[in-house]
Amino acid sequence: MTTMTLDAAPARPLHIGPAKALKHGLSLGWRGILKIRKNPEQLMDVTIAPILFLLMFVYIFGVAISGSTGSYLQMVVPGIMVMNIMQASMTIGVSLNTDASKGVFDRFRSMPIARSAPLVGAVFADVVRYLVCLVVLLVVAMIMGYRLQTGAASLVVGVALLVLFGLCFCWMAVFVGMLLKTPGAVQGLMVAFILPLNFGSNVFVPSDRMPGWLQAWSDISPVSLTANALRGLMNGGEVAGPLFGALGWMAALVVVFFPLAMWAYRRRTS
Repeated sequence: MTTMTLDAAPARPLHIGPAKALKHGLSLGWRGILKIRKNPEQLMDVTIAPILFLLMFVYIFGVAISGSTGSYLQMVVPGIMVMNIMQASMTIGVSLNTDASKGVFDRFRSMPIARSAPLVGAVFADVVRYLVCLVVLLVVAMIMGYRLQTGAASLVVGVALLVLFGLCFCWMAVFVGMLLKTPGAVQGLMVAFILPLNFGSNVFVPSDRMPGWLQAWSDISPVSLTANALRGLMNGGEVAGPLFGALGWMAALVVVFFPLAMWAYRRRTS
């Protein structure tokens, strides 16, 4: 008698090491980059919004805050770069929440890949969005009159710092995206958090013009410290102090929110 056998679905490996997990994450990150190439409308929030913020704040508030639009432009461009990286990193939470709602992660679970790969891949793909945001913002700022006061090497370091900041901060958005039920709720909560964090920093106004209690927070805010480090790298001035403070905040964000994001992901997809 002839027996028929059915091909079983590939089983997930019992253990996947860090190197293979990273490889799986990079593969899914490339998948995310291909999705952006096929649907460039996904980049609208990192191209149009930065230009609008720059134009509005320079030409509406520049003279009132700094006495001229030229001097305000030199001060505000690094700060707006930090702010827009934060806003760009918010989108990953909404995107992952949408994928979870559509059952995309259920398909990933049936594949022999690391459990963390879908999240890590989405984070890697966001690097493209960060770079597009920064390039667009710098080009428009230079057309408006912004001038780099240091050199190309310092600018490259500054861009790397901002990409690292986005990669660390986005784990908070991933956690919120996996925790809440709808994309609208994720976006609403992240906006409610990011806006006070940005406007309570020295992105738009020097800290010494703020009330005492707000100045005390602004001086240690991760947004202010990153903006000050970037100003030092692009405009000249102190770099080491704010840079170490910013790196400390970044490390804290990863230590706190990466485990929380993985816990929420396992809870959402179990």
